[in-house]
Amino acid sequence: MTERLRWGSDDLTLTLEWDESSAPRIAEVAADGVVVTMPAGLPLADPITVGAGHVPASGRLVHGQLGRDARVVSATESEHDGRRELRIVSRHEEAGLELATTFEAWGAAAVRVTTTVTNRGERTHRLRSLPTFSLYAGATGDVDASEEPWRLHHARSEWLAEGRWTSDPVPGDRFPGIAEELTGHNPRADEAVASSGTWSTGRALPMGLLVSEVTGATWAWQVEHQGEWRWEVNRDTAGPYLATSGPTDADHGWLAVLEPGESFTTVPATFVLGRDVDAAVAQLTAYRRATRRAHVDNARPSIVFNDYMNTLNGDPTTEKLEPLIDAAAAAGAETFCIDAGWYDDGGDWWDSVGEWTPSTTRFPGGLDRVIERIKGHGMVAGLWLEPEVVGVRSPIADALPAEAFLQRAGERIVEHDRYHLDLRHPAARAHLDATVDRLVDEFGVGFFKLDYNVNPGTGSDRDAVSAAAALLDHNRAHLAWLDGVLDRHPELVLESCSSGAMRADHAMLSRTQLQSTSDQQDFLLYPPIAAAAPLAMLPEQAASWAYPQAHMTLEEAAFCLVTGLAGRFYLSGYLNEMDEAHTALVDEAVAAARTLRPHLVGSTPFWPVGLPGWDDPWVVLGLRTADSAVLVAWNRDPAVPEISIPGIAGPIEHIFPQSLDAWGVETDAGREPTVLRNPTGSVSARVLRYDASSPTSGVTQLSTDVGVRR
Repeated sequence: MTERLRWGSDDLTLTLEWDESSAPRIAEVAADGVVVTMPAGLPLADPITVGAGHVPASGRLVHGQLGRDARVVSATESEHDGRRELRIVSRHEEAGLELATTFEAWGAAAVRVTTTVTNRGERTHRLRSLPTFSLYAGATGDVDASEEPWRLHHARSEWLAEGRWTSDPVPGDRFPGIAEELTGHNPRADEAVASSGTWSTGRALPMGLLVSEVTGATWAWQVEHQGEWRWEVNRDTAGPYLATSGPTDADHGWLAVLEPGESFTTVPATFVLGRDVDAAVAQLTAYRRATRRAHVDNARPSIVFNDYMNTLNGDPTTEKLEPLIDAAAAAGAETFCIDAGWYDDGGDWWDSVGEWTPSTTRFPGGLDRVIERIKGHGMVAGLWLEPEVVGVRSPIADALPAEAFLQRAGERIVEHDRYHLDLRHPAARAHLDATVDRLVDEFGVGFFKLDYNVNPGTGSDRDAVSAAAALLDHNRAHLAWLDGVLDRHPELVLESCSSGAMRADHAMLSRTQLQSTSDQQDFLLYPPIAAAAPLAMLPEQAASWAYPQAHMTLEEAAFCLVTGLAGRFYLSGYLNEMDEAHTALVDEAVAAARTLRPHLVGSTPFWPVGLPGWDDPWVVLGLRTADSAVLVAWNRDPAVPEISIPGIAGPIEHIFPQSLDAWGVETDAGREPTVLRNPTGSVSARVLRYDASSPTSGVTQLSTDVGVRR
């Protein structure tokens, strides 16, 4: 007899199905007026072990022998502080493995999933992979699930070029139809995206979108882990599917040994279903807000000045900082962060980091004098910190035990003249706790920019069955350390920076208050990074650098400032060297950031002309609430001075800059596309606002030519 269990909320409902001859599976998902039906073929839990692999042989996360043959033993529902939970437990009796998949609903059309495998038998099992979840894209109408066409949208990423989105049809060149149904076997290709080491977003983003080309129904997902992960979208005989996981044997050399009674739990992952891209992104955004750590900064993100980018570049001194502090305060900054170099006496701080005591040569009157100047202006004092590394010349390298560092074959791993702490070790965590507590207590620091500029690789083989397993434990200890810091200092603001955004995943972003979106120093290259960032993080967390300079034209300076206004306003530049007109422009931008802040923290992103391409002459980001929408628009090529934007209703108001010439705006009451025109003859950018109460106002346009916007 087939058992069917419906679970969820008004936002999203899952239907699970199983019987005495089949493993539990997701049979249907309904959300936002969309009902997606699933074929059979993917069990809830699908472990691959050394002793039991795939059927047929492949490198995929799915189609394992053990998951296929597991049978349900219990289904339990519960509720915790408004969060609903469903736990499905199945068992493979012969292997003695218990498989438990937990679904959590958070008041949005999103479900967070973890899967736990427990060895209830008498022999050892060696786990090679375990997907957090897998599900079919399914059928959104009368089309057979194996025939419905989908389009995969995903993002490549690298230092200075974060979040470059592209798309592929499913089926298509990347996912060809191969008539596998004639063989009676599933295909074997393992088309997948995976991270490497500890830069979780250094190669690609741990998220994506699958959009039905028939109905527009959209799946969105994210893997919530700051280490190694994998997701795959592929096809089998039943249709396209999605699977997510943390580290695996195939990608990372990961192995977990389960002795009798031992368990392993996957990293979390979340999926969302919406009627279209806008709805899915809105629900993913709502989920991120619901699951981030409570903090006073969440509702009122402070305006930060940081002295690094295109300014002091890691060479702070009292003489250089004091005029910048005065100028930042005059402009209206609320936090002033002293970036890298504040601890260095020798002039080359890269390989000496780790002790975190203030330089005496850089600050003849003491660092406290500089910090008191910051506080005297009513600003919060911030410091740059790269806590997880120790330079090879640092005295801490010898002060801590060798076991407190990541190792291979008994030798400490060195990457770019740094050792890397192993936060599994209590001495490593104690060193970091003492550092943070000392700086907060001694100097009254209220903001830390936590940088992370090295990737030590797949981990340590000390006290571990595999280096990747040790790295996963280190990653989890790192998250626990962050939680502990904020437990002790609940109003401390933490910025997640990692050579820009090499570690911008939800595991980090659910704990930290903001994320630097890039180290990109060319202001003309920054807009596609800033515009795409809110698809990977909350708009109010996306800190894109605004670094105007006195030598820029006013239009160029405004261009830089608009980039900062695309999210969390994050200011730099030699403000103290600016003339009256440039100073007034900066003051106007800070005032606009204050005006837009209430809108920002409740907004949902959209992209009315499509996700940006790296070389697009126009880049446009929308941030919408129920009442109004803000457009952030950059024209990087004055030879292409116009762009048509569909779906805008009502008059458009110029928010910033109001002191420079307004752009031309042509709207049509018949809902024809609105035309924006840059009349300046130079690169230019503007922040605009309009009424968003119409249901057609502000719609993301994703097409087959993502990255080509004319």
